[in-house]
Amino acid sequence: MRLRARHYTRAVAALAAGGLLLTGCSAADRASSQSKGGQSTGGSGTRNVAPDGGGRTAGQAEGESDGVERSAPPADYLSTFALDVDTASYGFARRTIGSGRLPDPKTVRPEEFVNSFRQDYRSPQGNGFSVTADGARTSADGWSLMRVGLTTAAPAPDSVRKPAALTFVVDISGSMAEPGRLDLVRTSMELMTDRLRDDDSIALVTFSDKAKTRIPMTRLGGQRTRVREVISALRPDSSTNVEAGVTRGYDEAVKGLRAEATNRVVVLSDGLANSGDTSADGILERVAKARKDNGITLYGVGVGSDYGDQLMETLADRGDGHTTYVSDPEQARKVFCDDLPAQIDLRARDAKAQVAFDPRTVEKFRLIGYENRRVADQDFRNDAVDGGEVGPGHSVTALYAVRTRPGAAGHVATATVRWLDPTTRAPHEESAAVEVAALTARTWTEADARFQVTAVAAYFASALRERGGGWEPVPGALPLDGLAERASGVADMTQDTDVRGLADTVRQAARLMG
Repeated sequence: MRLRARHYTRAVAALAAGGLLLTGCSAADRASSQSKGGQSTGGSGTRNVAPDGGGRTAGQAEGESDGVERSAPPADYLSTFALDVDTASYGFARRTIGSGRLPDPKTVRPEEFVNSFRQDYRSPQGNGFSVTADGARTSADGWSLMRVGLTTAAPAPDSVRKPAALTFVVDISGSMAEPGRLDLVRTSMELMTDRLRDDDSIALVTFSDKAKTRIPMTRLGGQRTRVREVISALRPDSSTNVEAGVTRGYDEAVKGLRAEATNRVVVLSDGLANSGDTSADGILERVAKARKDNGITLYGVGVGSDYGDQLMETLADRGDGHTTYVSDPEQARKVFCDDLPAQIDLRARDAKAQVAFDPRTVEKFRLIGYENRRVADQDFRNDAVDGGEVGPGHSVTALYAVRTRPGAAGHVATATVRWLDPTTRAPHEESAAVEVAALTARTWTEADARFQVTAVAAYFASALRERGGGWEPVPGALPLDGLAERASGVADMTQDTDVRGLADTVRQAARLMG
């Protein structure tokens, strides 16, 4: 069930000491909202908000009351994080488990497992976000799972999107000789070259111990044959100097910058840096000016059975982009022929989410994952603090474990997403609220199929993380055999091949873990 534009009658929380306001709706908004059960979906449009972090709505002067009372919850009842659309952690874990090994727990990021699967959130009107909040009960006493879903509008038709200026930075080091690395990259790039438009531009940089520009920024119209020839001639070489490749890539991206286009650096590598500066921070420091001044985002594509997950993930997170992982031609075709061309545009820059829990109804809560994406609560409306970059048709899901107080009823939390327009840098926000009934009326195994997929993915990631110690299990977890059975049933319901793959992977992991 959904509750459109549900704005609860209590005021949304404010953290006065940090200058942080979670803006409630007007009385007129409340009067026109529709209640349809426990789930809440954000309003049909977006609101402009003051860029000074004061939390005023558009047109509201400083010091002017908007007629809404606000109370201040304790600071530890706020949860703030940058949006993350990465999926590489799940892709690499699936590849590793398929080869008969369990992944290193340090490479398991639950949010990337959760965000690897399609959701059916309502699409927003316009170029902003819709916000959906719902939940379900677990078998653990008093604990529920609360899902916060954020989604952007579908991509524009390829014929009307902005042109792209893509700088490919391709790892041709010796480690890329393994089947499923450079050969997969070559095939993928050749396919994508055919998929892009004539007015799109690409540059190609390769790196091993040194970096080399193979193709400066070039419009594809009339040059596809040449581009394909250069790509097909790529062969593995020596050591892996990611620093040299990324630095040269950004240099080429700046030289070929197109003001009217979406400018992006695409790094394709196994991430096994062994020469030059091997730290993501050091590499990004060298390209910080180009990255910030010119709005060039980074997209990382990981390959290989041995994979430098941490380097690639950090490069993408701090390079204003995201990362994915491919291990076979089918995945590569999806990434290069479908996802990357469709998501060339950006819908949001520096997107952050903040969830304000109500201490009157919530005893404890825990965000599952996002450890590397946490943001200080007081920086939610500080637009100088990096958030996440989100493209068209992206859904971002955050899953919380929430323990409600005995006998609690009413408001549980309000989730707010804030982002900057990619072109104007104007800030916008959208919110949705959720109540206790949404979290307790059903168990997660009785919830809709897509909620169950989210829960299975999170429980699976939690089981893999627990092996490394220092990880608190998600309340209400099933044994892996039972989780695989549940995933198989959901795959039957959805007829989704990705969910079928999840069920198979959970079952394989259960065997490996004995």
